[in-house]
Amino acid sequence: MKFLSLITVVGFFQISLAQNPIIQTKFTADPAPMVYKDTVFLYTSHDEDDAFGFKMKDWLLYTSTDMVNWTDHGVVASLKDFKWTDPENGAWAPQVIERNGKFYMYCPMPGQRGIGVLVADSPYGPFKDPIGKPLVKNSGDDIDPTVLIDDDGQAYLYWGNPNLWYVKLNEDMISINGSIIKDPSIAKVKGSPDPFHYQEGPWVWKRNNQYYLAYASTCCPEGIGYAMSKSATGPWEYKGMIMDSDKRSNGNHPGIIDYKGKSYVFGFNYNIGKQTMSKHYERRSVSVTEITYNADGTIQKLPFWTTDGAKRVGTLDPYKKVEAETMAYSEGLKTEMVTEWERNQPYNRGKKITDRVIVTSINNGDYIKIQGVDFSKGVKSLDVNVASLYGGKIEVRSDALNGPLLGVVNVTGKGEGDLYKTINTPLKSVKGIHDLYFVFKGEKDLFYFDWWKFN
Repeated sequence: MKFLSLITVVGFFQISLAQNPIIQTKFTADPAPMVYKDTVFLYTSHDEDDAFGFKMKDWLLYTSTDMVNWTDHGVVASLKDFKWTDPENGAWAPQVIERNGKFYMYCPMPGQRGIGVLVADSPYGPFKDPIGKPLVKNSGDDIDPTVLIDDDGQAYLYWGNPNLWYVKLNEDMISINGSIIKDPSIAKVKGSPDPFHYQEGPWVWKRNNQYYLAYASTCCPEGIGYAMSKSATGPWEYKGMIMDSDKRSNGNHPGIIDYKGKSYVFGFNYNIGKQTMSKHYERRSVSVTEITYNADGTIQKLPFWTTDGAKRVGTLDPYKKVEAETMAYSEGLKTEMVTEWERNQPYNRGKKITDRVIVTSINNGDYIKIQGVDFSKGVKSLDVNVASLYGGKIEVRSDALNGPLLGVVNVTGKGEGDLYKTINTPLKSVKGIHDLYFVFKGEKDLFYFDWWKFN
């Protein structure tokens, strides 16, 4: 995936905000953020690189502790995890929620097959189907599930396009309690007014004893509307738009969280795809920005997604091993989950050790940007773990793409794509908090990049 960098377009400057879209190595949509143990876990759907319409086979996971640097954990679940259905396409909007130390992932199945549920002991997975059948199979509206666990412990599952449906969940989170209900305050009634303009993509949460419902509003293009209620089951009162619809993006899909004292809305646009394709295809990219509540609990309207995202709310420790797929922004790169095998075994490449995500498709001029790196201990050298294809160089720069040069890592060797080695390179010292750039130089397919660590 090649696209113009923001820095190339607007010149030399340093930015302290996240740069939207926040994921550049893949096309992502339908963001479902979850806060767990001081980390934001961002689950997304995934548009394939060759998608013309909706081509979606799996769900991805990214994590952050500062709202600007996101670590790619690869595919966390896929349609293949549901044995009771056999679609090859249609891994649409999911949501994950934690309860009693387990993590429940609610996923729509395409073709009126209902909504399934997966469960894991870790937010990173692996996720498995505990019931072997749909949790909900109600109507053709069965997409875009969202979940709320109320203060009294009662859990609710909401979903639907173009109507809003809900049902109570039992404490096990994998069975329903009572009847499925079409919400009467939002239901489409022919010939009646529709003040909500509810379309799809509901997201329900509770804040200061008030219940909120955000959703993709109108179609198409879609904005983000919202409603409020005094109860988890309504009636809902329409409050306005969090973000108006805009012709620059056919769709939108909200995910809203509080994190480190701030509130955020996630959604998506088509910015990266539009930089390389003149026609519209469903290749979307997740964005994020901060939201502000008024004293009465209503939400201030935002402009349509800009390149400025959330403000940084933490720093990154460079003296611990950092995965190369941890990025605030990048250009030209891809990420890939690969399997590592035990070496020197006579059969079938040996024993599988682990799956890991690496940075691939590294070519001349591509780069990785990491924000807010805390060099409080100074710098003597840098370790990088790479596997060489044609070899190349990594320019290590601070604060800007053409900022001060700290040093150059020389990656030698050819055709060693599955042999990873750690290269240590002396660097000029730097102190304080800086943005960090790895700028790649060479011809094409330079090497694979696994991790880095400053000394």
